[in-house]
Amino acid sequence: MFMVKKKIAILGSTGSIGTQTLDVVRNNPERFEVYAICAHRNVNLLIEQAREFKPEVVCIADENLYPQLRDALADLDMKVWAGMDSIVEMVTFPSIDIVVAAMVGYAGLRPTMAAIKAAKTIALANKETLVVAGELICDLAQQYHAPILPVDSEHSAIFQSIVGEGNNEIEKILLTASGGPFRNFSLEQMANVTAADALKHPNWDMGAKITIDSASMMNKGFEVIEAKWLFGVPAEKIQVLVHPQSIVHSAVQFTDGAVKAQLGAPDMRLPIQYALTYPDRITSNFPRVDLFAIKDLLFEQPDMNRFPNLRLAYEATAKGGNIPCVLNAANEVVNLAFRENRCGFLQMSEIIAQTMAQATFVPQPTYDDYVNTDAEARQIAMNLLLK
Repeated sequence: MFMVKKKIAILGSTGSIGTQTLDVVRNNPERFEVYAICAHRNVNLLIEQAREFKPEVVCIADENLYPQLRDALADLDMKVWAGMDSIVEMVTFPSIDIVVAAMVGYAGLRPTMAAIKAAKTIALANKETLVVAGELICDLAQQYHAPILPVDSEHSAIFQSIVGEGNNEIEKILLTASGGPFRNFSLEQMANVTAADALKHPNWDMGAKITIDSASMMNKGFEVIEAKWLFGVPAEKIQVLVHPQSIVHSAVQFTDGAVKAQLGAPDMRLPIQYALTYPDRITSNFPRVDLFAIKDLLFEQPDMNRFPNLRLAYEATAKGGNIPCVLNAANEVVNLAFRENRCGFLQMSEIIAQTMAQATFVPQPTYDDYVNTDAEARQIAMNLLLK
């Protein structure tokens, strides 16, 4: 049977989600075609990907690396671009069906907005886009009829649990968290952990930034905010459960008391593939869950005294306006500082809280307000790091 291939653009093709998206494409060449790829600075891997998949457009965000990219691909018939403006233009190409938004952090906001305005289907892995500007993104998606399909394993699980439920009311979202490498650490122990310690995630293979966020539970705080916007459920109805086995990826409780959950092995390729093939499910060779081999499925209350970032995320979404943008900007600054040994693990939360208290509050922000807020919050956080 003849099958029209879906043409895919991958924002952040050299990162963890990007490379696993390419695995899905590799396994299903009859279904998918890589039309455009971009990366921030990993030019060598981007060159390898371009030579393997031969997309129409290849783009590097860091313009200083453009000559190397251009020269390495000079023998191939493809557009080779550089800079954020080029990435924004790239996602609007008429041939593209799906944009996998997998750039890390605030940088993903502008190209994701451009893809939405071009009415593309968005496979969203960049949770910061909804953390920073959830209301704006949701309004644009509705205005331009651009579907947003979640790629995060937790939000994919929630989405899979509500498919077919129509307008049935959600009573509670049960958002699971692994607990990270420091789940059983005391505050005294966490005061001395290093970035190398935090990067040893017990279950998931992720990029450095998100792995640190997982260790501090900021990632889970971001996911609470993301779930609020994706599923229209207020944050007070989103309950975080620490589930160290990472088998139940999340669940939904309905008003009749029924709970639906999605289970699976901790492998990001499954939610990526589901986002690319929705509403269909296709055969895969991904690992299967052996329920007989699972001795326990534990669920614990998160400790917001030891992991205050989760509390800060709830506070940010309760206050609203531009404060989640402040939260994200400050976190990006301290996350990088921790990875570079310029900040302690516990100090990250302190600086984020102080930045939230000092930043200018804008109750109904525009896109320009988000840009200004991001810059202001970063400066405040950087100044606090120097004290």
